[in-house]
Amino acid sequence: MPRIETKPEQDFWSDVYRGRHLAVFNHHGRWHAYLDHMFQPNVVFATAENAVRWLAARVDLAPRRAA
Repeated sequence: MPRIETKPEQDFWSDVYRGRHLAVFNHHGRWHAYLDHMFQPNVVFATAENAVRWLAARVDLAPRRAA
């Protein structure tokens, strides 16, 4: 799972995990998730760590992409 290091004043985090782009964004105290630059609707998280954990799980469960 990707390592996340955010500071309290930091509102955005991104990284690449297993070839997939992950990003989380804090909007008014709620963390929103983006997978491969696509907003993931209907999920909101209390912490950046929870959002990244959820994104990593989606990547781990997804079928591998052809190279």
